[in-house]
Amino acid sequence: MADWGARFDCPVLVHADDERWITRPGDAIELWHGETRDLGQGLTLIRCGGHFAGGTVLHWPDGGGGAGALLSGDIVQVIPDKAHVSFMYSYPNQIPLPEAAVQRIGDALQPYDFDVIYGAWWDRLVRRDAKEAVRRSVHRYGRALRGDLAP
Repeated sequence: MADWGARFDCPVLVHADDERWITRPGDAIELWHGETRDLGQGLTLIRCGGHFAGGTVLHWPDGGGGAGALLSGDIVQVIPDKAHVSFMYSYPNQIPLPEAAVQRIGDALQPYDFDVIYGAWWDRLVRRDAKEAVRRSVHRYGRALRGDLAP
């Protein structure tokens, strides 16, 4: 992160809840607090939590052809069917998040309009109806953890 900030001469915004994960401080690293941070021009950082307490996504209202976009990294993970998303505590170890943490992510995103999700990997993109995909996935995730999904 310190190298990115220095190389591109820009701030690197890290939620204060993730300060302990900064392994090499740098002048460009800036901690922010709260649930959202307005970046101007409609861009908003949203603290969703998840596998890191300060897990953050970016809402871009003009993205997705003007219908709104979410740049989610792996906080809201676009899965191969690209019609759903998933949420994990540990991706390498395949440990799911608790239902309450997933519901919190869904609740944090509810106020924002977005039709597209740009996920963590090049081919992970929900091209339309992304907000509904998140809503549907939060519901499905909870049902799965409670054992309410049919085999």
